[in-house]
Amino acid sequence: MFSNNKLIKFSILIFVGASFIFSGCSSKYSSEPYSGNRVYKTIPKEKIRNSKAMHRATMRPYSIAGKRYYPTLAKVGDVQNGIASWYGPNFHSKKTSNGEIYNMYADTAAHKTLPMNTMVRVDNKDNGKSVIVRINDRGPFVSGRIIDLSNKAAHDIGMVKKGTARVNVTVLGFHAKIAETIAEKAETATVGKYFVQVGAFRRLEGAKITKRKFEIALENRYSVVIKSTDLNRVWVAGFRSEDEARDFKAKNGLNSAMIIAE
Repeated sequence: MFSNNKLIKFSILIFVGASFIFSGCSSKYSSEPYSGNRVYKTIPKEKIRNSKAMHRATMRPYSIAGKRYYPTLAKVGDVQNGIASWYGPNFHSKKTSNGEIYNMYADTAAHKTLPMNTMVRVDNKDNGKSVIVRINDRGPFVSGRIIDLSNKAAHDIGMVKKGTARVNVTVLGFHAKIAETIAEKAETATVGKYFVQVGAFRRLEGAKITKRKFEIALENRYSVVIKSTDLNRVWVAGFRSEDEARDFKAKNGLNSAMIIAE
């Protein structure tokens, strides 16, 4: 977390348009290991915030320290690798990004883009310990870090003293529920593929020239492909949401460009 954590947290809450006041979370999730594709189904004991309005608000793009983040859907079994950190006393009893009250003794975590109430398993690659947590906040906004654990969750995987740990983060379920098996697709939404069409040519050579022009301008931030059907169409690829594609169009003056979803 940045030194101006309070300002960052407040900015996220204002941006997503959420002004929720709810009681804090204190549920306990099973941290038993699972083998193969088997996952233990766990239901939170307390009522959590899971309204459509909250999800609409917290899935909007937002900016922190000049960087744009695009909350996106996921699917059971998705895995991320990176660095975990943890946050505790400075934020205890304060609002999270979805309007809940942060409880550092609950099994929760902050993630930059996963939907709120996504259930994930965090495996500490340094010592083999694991914990299951529910996403109810945004962060950590430090380069290279992929998840910010509650104080309790950090204790569970033995990383409090060190402060960070190398982890795998596996999506287990949504809406605070865990799928019976990793293969189960219930309550699952898959990330769509979005493209911005920046040109269409009868001659392949014209498409290649435009492709190269955008590759140079984008500096590998997005990929550029040619889709040859009735015409040779040049598509900028790699957008995780329609909002991200729209932002790309606006920032690059591509008002007439089409957004294609697959």
